[in-house]
Amino acid sequence: MDEDVPPITEGDLDSFGLLLPLPFRVAIIIVLGVWAWGLNLHYLRAIKIDVPALIHYPGRSSPTEPSHHLSTYRLASFLTIPLAILLFLYWIVSHGNQATALKLEILPNFYLLALVIVFFIPVNALSRSGRYRTLTVLRRISIGGLAEAQDGRFGDILMADVLTSYAKVLGDLFIALCMFFTPGKSSTGLPDRSCGGAWLIPSIIALPSMIRLRQCLIEYSRVRASNQKTGTIGSHGWGGQHLANALKYSSAFPVIALSALQRGYDPERIGLSENSLFRLWVLAVFVNSFYSFWWDVMKDWDLTLFSPRRDKNGSDHPFGLRKNRFFHNHEIYYAVVAIDLMLRCTWSLKLSPHLYHFNDIEGGIFLMELLEVFRRWIWMFLRVETEWVRTNRAPPDQEEVLLSVFTNKYEDE
Repeated sequence: MDEDVPPITEGDLDSFGLLLPLPFRVAIIIVLGVWAWGLNLHYLRAIKIDVPALIHYPGRSSPTEPSHHLSTYRLASFLTIPLAILLFLYWIVSHGNQATALKLEILPNFYLLALVIVFFIPVNALSRSGRYRTLTVLRRISIGGLAEAQDGRFGDILMADVLTSYAKVLGDLFIALCMFFTPGKSSTGLPDRSCGGAWLIPSIIALPSMIRLRQCLIEYSRVRASNQKTGTIGSHGWGGQHLANALKYSSAFPVIALSALQRGYDPERIGLSENSLFRLWVLAVFVNSFYSFWWDVMKDWDLTLFSPRRDKNGSDHPFGLRKNRFFHNHEIYYAVVAIDLMLRCTWSLKLSPHLYHFNDIEGGIFLMELLEVFRRWIWMFLRVETEWVRTNRAPPDQEEVLLSVFTNKYEDE
């Protein structure tokens, strides 16, 4: 492919693009996600929350087997080492030269291919059952499927929610592959965000929200079927909450569509001025962000921050929280809520005349993707804790939790 790559001018790539080409950025965020999941498992286990039990993942049959988080750390380490080697090799060989950087696109793309192959390697030391379970869940949810509660429904929901945070990363992955296989382009060059057509990449970005939307509709249909079978409204209600959740994921589609229209703005085809289009986008992203934030707090985490005053000021819990909590330091909840709000509103940078283009430069896009993965990581702690509280009402004593943390620490060593 190298002979098909046309020469580029000095201004085509900035220093960030030379330092971290698009396929390397995609790989880094994927590997960071594996590390983040290991940290989730590790800390939640320390405070006596059995995540594998919640997602109906098989437990360890022998005490000599490594814990789930250690297996995840091993897999993450196995993925990190070759990535670091290839990245250093790219830096050494390219030495900041753009023409050389274009010719080295095989390095990150080879790693992305190896990343896929790793999930099929039959090696027990690399969390074989976990990798196969991940593939099974991805295969099921890829068409909007949802397991029954006893078969791992909660795990399917978590995976689909994680994919919504990786939506732009999936778009970048497609761009990198599209450029790699397009004559005259190099995936380590300046990303062509219209590669494949104006609407293909927005469609890929919308896919995770479509998956969650269909899952919500499946849950609604199951509740209706259960109520019809019993002839009465059961403990899950009439299913309105699932429709409201579906509406939340639907609110992402106008944001994605309006963003695509702004990127390829054509006044004759659209029939709106650029300012009008931007105002519509601001309205759409405002609704999506604050509706999602409200849902995080009230539905995903069962907090009372937006409940009536008598509920959020209850005598049995700190202001805005809930009675049953596994994180005994209530400041953790307030911090997570604040971080979640801030990171759901990063779009507001576009309202500043000085930072308007921050989300459009490659370094800014990468930072926003990292922050979204970070937001999902902290969201995961409270989401899993909430699900555990729903099924195990009484949290352990604080002294027992602290003892468990130190015991697990020395056991892992």
